Amino acid sequence: MPKYLSLTDPLYHYILANSLREPDLLQQLREETATHPMSQMQISPEQGQFMGFLVKLMGAKKALEIGVFTGYSSLSVALALPDDGKLIACDVSEEYTAIARKYWGAAGVSHKIDLHLAPALETLDRLLAEGQANSFDFAFIDADKSAYPAYYDRALQLVRPGGLVAIDNVLWSGRVADPQVQDNRTNLIRRFNEQLHQDDRIMLSLLPIADGLTLALKR
Repeated sequence: MPKYLSLTDPLYHYILANSLREPDLLQQLREETATHPMSQMQISPEQGQFMGFLVKLMGAKKALEIGVFTGYSSLSVALALPDDGKLIACDVSEEYTAIARKYWGAAGVSHKIDLHLAPALETLDRLLAEGQANSFDFAFIDADKSAYPAYYDRALQLVRPGGLVAIDNVLWSGRVADPQVQDNRTNLIRRFNEQLHQDDRIMLSLLPIADGLTLALKR
C-alpha cells in the first residue's frame, strides 16, 4: 500500500507553522516578489529552508546557481554558506537581479555572491575552461526548462564527487504524470527525469516538495 499524504492547505500551513524559520529579510523578499508579474517563478519558503539545510549539512563552501530571479534561493544558500563561502549566480535579467542585489546587501552576504549576467551556458563553459570542474559542493538549477539537460551536464561536471545538484520544477505542477498532457515543455521534463533515473553517475532522489525537487548526488 502506498505511503503518502495528500498535501491539503491545512496540512501545508501546519507544516509551515511548525517548521519554517524564515529570517525577516527572506520573508520581506518573498512578499515583495509575490507582487511581481512573474511571482510564480519564486521558490517556496520551505524549499529555500531545505536547500539552506542541505548546504549547511554538507559543509559546502562553493555553490552554483543557474537562475536567480529576485534572489530568494540565492539568499537562502548564501546565508547557509560560511563567511568565506562563494556562490556563483547565473542570470540574464538585470531587472530581476536588481531586487536580489538589494536583499543580498541588506543581509550582508553580497561578498559571498558573484553574479554573472550572461547566458548561463556561457558562464558554465567558461568555468569549465578555467579548470573549475570538480570544485563546487552544491548546484541549483531553476532556469529555462528547455536547457535543463545542458545545465545538468555542466553542473555535474562542475560539482565534486560527493557534491549535490538540485533541480527545481521536476513535477511541473503534476503534469508530468498526466499522459494526456503532451506539450513540448512537459515532455522535455519527462525525458529529463527519465534521463536522470538512468544516470549511473549519480545517486538520485526526487522529492515532492513545492513543484518537485530532484537531488542528484555525484558519485
